[in-house]
Amino acid sequence: MKIFLFKGSLKVVEKSGVGKAIHHQQKAMEENNIAYTSNKKNYYDIIQLNTIFPDSVFAAIVAKMKSKKVVYYGHSTMEDFKNSFKGSNFFAPFFKKWIMLCYGLGDIIITPTEYSKKLLSGYGIKKPIFALSNGVDLSYFRPSLEGAKRFREKYKLKPSEKVVISVGHYIERKGISDFIKLAKQMPHVKFIWFGYTNLKLVPSYIQKAIAEAPKNVIFPGYISADELRDAYSGSDLFLFLTHEETEGIVLLEALAMKIAVLVRDIPIYSDDFSDGKDIYKATTLDEFQEKIEKILDGSLPSLKDTAYELVKEKDIKAIGNKLQVIYNSMVKSYDGLDLEL
Repeated sequence: MKIFLFKGSLKVVEKSGVGKAIHHQQKAMEENNIAYTSNKKNYYDIIQLNTIFPDSVFAAIVAKMKSKKVVYYGHSTMEDFKNSFKGSNFFAPFFKKWIMLCYGLGDIIITPTEYSKKLLSGYGIKKPIFALSNGVDLSYFRPSLEGAKRFREKYKLKPSEKVVISVGHYIERKGISDFIKLAKQMPHVKFIWFGYTNLKLVPSYIQKAIAEAPKNVIFPGYISADELRDAYSGSDLFLFLTHEETEGIVLLEALAMKIAVLVRDIPIYSDDFSDGKDIYKATTLDEFQEKIEKILDGSLPSLKDTAYELVKEKDIKAIGNKLQVIYNSMVKSYDGLDLEL
């Protein structure tokens, strides 16, 4: 059995979570000795698709014409399309219809969490849907004293200076406006937002917020994985203010790096993470500020070891093993397949 890991339009999504997911899938296959190809000219039994661009739709149709099986990853939902780019809320219902068409081409659909599975099932999609994490590379994302030193030297941070980081596009859904508001309320803390979006694509109020951000906020733009690993090592808190996710790979990375984590208390994280036990959560800006202060001054206990135990279950090799179970089921029957994720 051979998998065709379709990489069409990878350059478009390379710097996004979908791009990371594709690379994770490739490594998962390699670590579990799953035969795969990325060349459409090679023989394959199952095609695996990750994007919702026309080239993926065309590839799925061609595969079906050849009587091949189709795995379609459901990374996107209408809910996480909203509050992103200009006009996204208006186009969200049309986006929903388009992704339903895309995912409907799959013999099965894989989506990162039970939460996103519930959303897709609610759309009326009739194909089998499996929840399987995008995973995290625990062999790569490990704390490093040398990495911490590189990070703090690069950004000219004093040894005593507290640093809060976040990662994502410059979009409201990711919580960038609240990030800037918190920075204004906490001038004694350095806030660094990694990631980039062309400002022409986002609403004017986001453009204004970034332009008027206080001096304690830094926007380095998109950085390499090595640099991000250094940032996790050298900062004091990973602040994830997202309003909606299908998983959030950067959250898994932060947990793997054993950095303190504070997230917005949203439905996707209600089942997997308990506030004050696994990670810290907040809802209002006042709550965020209070918990940030207490995490930074040490009055809230570290939860990094407990959180790491949870993320260990999402190591890429373990994910690849579960992918193998799914692939095997496709050449047999989906009936009775119980994937304990």
